[in-house]
Amino acid sequence: MRDWRYHFAEQRGTLLAFAIFLAMFTLYISNHPAGLTANVVQTASNKGVLLALVAMAQAMVVLTAGIDLSVGMIFILCNCLASYVLVGTPLTTGLGVIAVLGVGGLCGATNAVIVIFGRLQPIVTTIATGAVFFGIALWLRPFPGSPSDFNADLADAMTGKLFNVVPTSLVVLLCIVLVVWVPFRRSVLGRTAYAAGSSEMAAYMSGMPIKRAKFLAYVLGGMLAAMGGLFLTFFTYSGEASVSNGNTYTLYAIAAVVLGGVSLYGGRGSAIGAIFGALAFRTIGDLLFVFDFDPLWQPLFQGVVLLLAVSIGSARLFHVRNRLDLFE
Repeated sequence: MRDWRYHFAEQRGTLLAFAIFLAMFTLYISNHPAGLTANVVQTASNKGVLLALVAMAQAMVVLTAGIDLSVGMIFILCNCLASYVLVGTPLTTGLGVIAVLGVGGLCGATNAVIVIFGRLQPIVTTIATGAVFFGIALWLRPFPGSPSDFNADLADAMTGKLFNVVPTSLVVLLCIVLVVWVPFRRSVLGRTAYAAGSSEMAAYMSGMPIKRAKFLAYVLGGMLAAMGGLFLTFFTYSGEASVSNGNTYTLYAIAAVVLGGVSLYGGRGSAIGAIFGALAFRTIGDLLFVFDFDPLWQPLFQGVVLLLAVSIGSARLFHVRNRLDLFE
C-alpha cells in the first residue's frame, strides 16, 4: 500500500469527523442571524471545548480497549473543587489550577490501579469510582456557588478572545493537543497503548510496557477531564455537583469518540478525531437553536446524526473478505 493510502486509512475517522463538523458549522453560520462574527465563533468555541476536553479524556482510555464511565464525574468534581481554589492572587490561583489537575490525575490513577492490578473490568470499576467522585463533589458543593474573591479576571481571559478575534479557549485546546496528545502519541507508551488496544496478548508477547501505558492513559484522561472542569468553572464562575451534567457529559463524550472515528474495541483513532467529533456533536444543538426546533427533538436529531456517522465509518466492513483486511 502506498504511503498516502496508508495515512489516509489511518486518519479516515478523523477526516470524516472534520468533514461532518465543517458541514454542520457552515450550515449553522449560514443560517445564524448574525452570520460569521467573532462573538458567534467565541460562543460556539467555548461550548465545544468543554465537550472536546472530556471526549479527549474518554479517547485516551478507549484506545487501550477500555472505557471510563467516570469522566463526567471527574469533570464535575474538579468543577466543584476549582470553584473553591481559583481565588486570590495570581500565585494562589496558579496553585489552585495545579491542585485541580492533580486531583484529576489522582482520580485517573485510582481507576488505573483498580483496573490494572485489581483486574476488574473498566466499565464496572469506573461506574463505582464515578459514584465516589460525585459523592465527594456533593460534599464539597452541596449547593452551587463560589467565594466572593473568585478570580473572575482569569475566567474572563480564558473564555474571551485574543486580539478581539481568536477565541482563547480554542488556543488553549490547541496547546493541550500539542503538549499532551502529540508527545503521548509519539512516545513508546503511546504506541504501546495502541498496541494493547489492538491485541493485548500480542503486545505482551512483544515485551511492551502495557501496564505503564494503561496507567498513563488513565492518568492523562483524568487530567483532561479536570481541564474540562476548570473551563466549566471559568464559564459559570461557580461549582455545582450536578449528577445530570456528569452523566450527560459522560454519554456525550462516548458519542463524540465514536463520531470521531475512535474504535470502541481500541487500537484505532486519535484524540484529534474525538475533538472534531465533540465539536460536531455540540454543533447539532446550535443547529436546533438556529432552526427553532422543539428542544424535545434534540436527542432524536443527535441520535440520527451519530447513527449516520457510525454507519459511514463502518461501511468498509462490507468490503472485508477476511479479518486480515482490517489491518491493511
